[in-house]
Amino acid sequence: MNEKNRTIIIIAGPTAVGKTKYAMETAKSFNGEIISADSMQIYKYMDIGSAKPTNEELSQVTHYLVDQIDPEEEFSVAEYQVLAKNCIKKVFETGKTPIITGGTGLYINSLIYEMDFSFMPKQNDLRLRLEKESEIYGVEHVHNRLRSLDREAAERIHPNNLKKVIRAIEVLETTGKGIRSFEESFVPTKDYSCILIGLTREREELYHRIDSRVNQIIDAGLVEEVIALRAKGLSEKNMSMKGIGYKEVLAYLNGEYNLEEAIRLIKRNTRHYAKRQLTWLRRYPNIIWVNLSEFKTETEALSVVFEKIRSGYKNQQVYDL
Repeated sequence: MNEKNRTIIIIAGPTAVGKTKYAMETAKSFNGEIISADSMQIYKYMDIGSAKPTNEELSQVTHYLVDQIDPEEEFSVAEYQVLAKNCIKKVFETGKTPIITGGTGLYINSLIYEMDFSFMPKQNDLRLRLEKESEIYGVEHVHNRLRSLDREAAERIHPNNLKKVIRAIEVLETTGKGIRSFEESFVPTKDYSCILIGLTREREELYHRIDSRVNQIIDAGLVEEVIALRAKGLSEKNMSMKGIGYKEVLAYLNGEYNLEEAIRLIKRNTRHYAKRQLTWLRRYPNIIWVNLSEFKTETEALSVVFEKIRSGYKNQQVYDL
């Protein structure tokens, strides 16, 4: 198989930018199949809040890693990497092109770079103890412990990101070494080449699309979806229920605030998330940006995206830090 046939296409961008549509059209035009890089769409039963592809879209192009994991299960980027790379291999073996799409930066990272998770075994007792301490004394208490062990890591990791704070402490306790920064951590994969397309829009347009999407998912039955998930025994303790949309509605159902406030928080938190996604993507040196706001029609925008992909094949973009 020649090198061109060992190239994956990644369609990335912030939430609500239009990744699903552009990935679908890319798959149709480049003989591709889609592999999701979305940390919420991988869960079963969480359809509305995660804005999963519709049944019609799923019938048009083969999709992988959608509706795969029970929301009661813990699921890590290490597990995602294994599943996604197996899917990539499968798509290559059929003679087709893997099209990766999603906005979860760590998932995308795990496919572009040789991230080795095997050296970081979990310390279940330590993790449970730190989680208990955070409940009793607050997340700042656990973050201060990390700061005492690795000041640089503590500066990079927000105290509210408790899972990552605990993971950093686990790594320090296990290996005696700290988690390295983004720039230090990853070597480009040799499994395939990558063409990374970054979709963006002008801020006001993107925020308008975010607000519209939130209204749509509320109208589509997000509250009822969360009620059904809660009936299955899921709560704010499950990682799956910490996703934007789910956590705010769950808090509303628990009486913490009214529905109007929940909707306001979903919109605000989604806008903040979109900003973080863009910041993450800007770290990639060879990302090919396409500002969809610059085009009068979707057809024009698609034409430019396809041309940049063809140019990427020609230039064989390789990720070097």
